[in-house]
Amino acid sequence: MNYGFYTTPQVIPQNSIQKTPLNTIIPNNKNSVQTNQTKDIFTYSSPNQTKVPDYPKPTVSKPIDVSIFYIADIHGKMTNMERICAIAKQFDSLNQDSAKLKLASGDILLGSNPMTNKVATHFLNWAGVTVNALGNHELDATPAAFAQTLKDAKFALLAANVTVNPNSPMAGKIQKSKIEEHNGEKFGIIGTAPSDALERVGTRESLDDIKIDDIDTTIKKVQEEVNNLRSQGINKIIVVSHIGKDMDKRLAQETDGIDIILGAHTHDLYKGVKDKDNLLYSKSGHPVVLTQIGKDGEFAGILNAAFDKEGHITKVKNNVVRTGTFTRTLPFKTAVESIIGKPEVLGVIKSAPPSPKDRLIANNPHGNIIVDAMRNELGTDIAILNAGNLRGFFAQGEVDSRRINDVTPFEDKMMICSLSEKQIVDAIKVGGKSFLHPGHKPGILLVSGLEYKMNDKGDLLDLAYIDKQGNKIKIDINNPSTTHKFTVACDDFFAYGGDNYLPVNSNPDFVLKKFDVDKNVYTANYIKKHNGPIEIKEDNRIQIVKA
Repeated sequence: MNYGFYTTPQVIPQNSIQKTPLNTIIPNNKNSVQTNQTKDIFTYSSPNQTKVPDYPKPTVSKPIDVSIFYIADIHGKMTNMERICAIAKQFDSLNQDSAKLKLASGDILLGSNPMTNKVATHFLNWAGVTVNALGNHELDATPAAFAQTLKDAKFALLAANVTVNPNSPMAGKIQKSKIEEHNGEKFGIIGTAPSDALERVGTRESLDDIKIDDIDTTIKKVQEEVNNLRSQGINKIIVVSHIGKDMDKRLAQETDGIDIILGAHTHDLYKGVKDKDNLLYSKSGHPVVLTQIGKDGEFAGILNAAFDKEGHITKVKNNVVRTGTFTRTLPFKTAVESIIGKPEVLGVIKSAPPSPKDRLIANNPHGNIIVDAMRNELGTDIAILNAGNLRGFFAQGEVDSRRINDVTPFEDKMMICSLSEKQIVDAIKVGGKSFLHPGHKPGILLVSGLEYKMNDKGDLLDLAYIDKQGNKIKIDINNPSTTHKFTVACDDFFAYGGDNYLPVNSNPDFVLKKFDVDKNVYTANYIKKHNGPIEIKEDNRIQIVKA
């Protein structure tokens, strides 16, 4: 029996996906996983650790093969959306004998810009994705704006763990689950939204309308929806999840009936399937396969699996495709530009260093040009930008408006604030805690008009203000002033307490001016005004040293 399922080998020709058989077997002994290629399906026998309700069982005459194209955490990166559309089109042409699904696990959108979000919605349509989980960045837009964006959607938005205000524009827009039928087989798909959204969403109006349950309640509600689907005779169940790796593991092990969890939110990348890592077992001992696909659309995933007649996975292969190996085709580039317009050429980058390995915990020259632009254009003493804003880098050659959007795709409103030494020190220290957090979230603070030193345990060691003449004035980090204040260029996400750099406050008294434009506008102006090609250099304004 040759399934002809395809995977991504170590080296593949550009713009191609090749076919190979499934090669990870779910064994009878769950403590042992074979990785050799095989043509036979091993039937998994449950140890029956927990009594499972006697649900109706569909009649199946042969094993079911399924191939799932999955994406997540694209964060509005339009150039990678174009590449992913090319991958999705090729996926459509392969492996016609298997049931085929295309699913997304949230954070496809990013920021509040209606044009960016319109592109993201159309991208899911173009790629043929039928389901998207509710991620935190889907909530960056106001409920009214998000509901307007969804008018074009051909996909279902899923989250079983939310309660929507009946008076909200989003009422009726979010489903708990969806049933899909492919090749005569029915699959139940359940969604989850992130329990920590309060820390991740800048638009408080969204969370006034949409309440997200804590993780314990989320697990309970997902199990209820699993039971609902299984009572309808559906025994192949997939969760598109935006709760993060550790919570996905809890979900897998503390429930019964889930077969696959397509995860997101913590930006992990699973290559292949490994026992006790992303091959776990439910309360009754059945296999549950987890995936995550990184961040910013750098990868797309193809999960191939075989199910037995009871709806349990017997064989699986997790394929990871690097989107950078695919070309942005003219039809998709044209489709994007029909929404956002042609990019404007702004200037030339003469030279630029590589992007930091981990943009969340490193001084970033590609981000420094943005905070320098914020400070220069708004005429403030300093500028502050959280490193989580950076999702790309500048390259040598022409730089246009789309490149800036790739580097910092969030479109928040700019502000000038008056912050004391103590507020600034406390905010930098919050960023320092990122070294100790999973995935290094939320990230350190990028700065202009400041220099600081921090160790890799997140301890702030030294801080100085650099005035417009280049004079360095030391700030006492152990006893910072509450009365000596600086004008600070920042975005509204930071000012309102996003990621808790500052205390959460929807109407802070330190805001001096608000602007209805994003940092991208100031960065574009800064580059256009530059006299000659720009050299982006490492200047060590932030130094990270060993503890």
